[in-house]
Amino acid sequence: MNVRVVVGYSLSQRFLHWATVLLVLFNLLLPDGMNAWQRLVRHGGTPSPEQIASANIHAYVGIAILLMTVLRLGLRFVQGVPLKASDEPAIFRFAARLAHASLYLLLLALPASGIAVYYFGAQALGSLHADVLKLILWIVIVAHVFGALVHQFYWKTDVLRRMTVG
Repeated sequence: MNVRVVVGYSLSQRFLHWATVLLVLFNLLLPDGMNAWQRLVRHGGTPSPEQIASANIHAYVGIAILLMTVLRLGLRFVQGVPLKASDEPAIFRFAARLAHASLYLLLLALPASGIAVYYFGAQALGSLHADVLKLILWIVIVAHVFGALVHQFYWKTDVLRRMTVG
């Protein structure tokens, strides 16, 4: 059996990673249009065309995140990923696997729950989407960034380099 050793992430993997980062930050930091739409709908109001357009942008970005995440998982399966840094203690390797699995799960669950609320009227998922999952995503993002910085500045590995320049 041939095992292909992957030294760095492919250009497509890196592009999808950073595009996903930008879109996730956009939706996390600028949810106002969707929030306004949600408040109006919850209280029986009628959103203006501008509010609907703003909410649509949030929804379309979420759909793009979902599609890119599926593509990323496909590329991960087909192209593989670099070996983990050997200098990293076992508990941190476990934490990294848990963080990555959580990120992928959240990047699938948040858009899916948002689609359910916005397009299918599953209002019961609204607070799960906008409060619970969003908070968990922020926590996992902070842990992920912290882990990358620890690799770069404490363990002095090439983990950050592999996801930036390859």
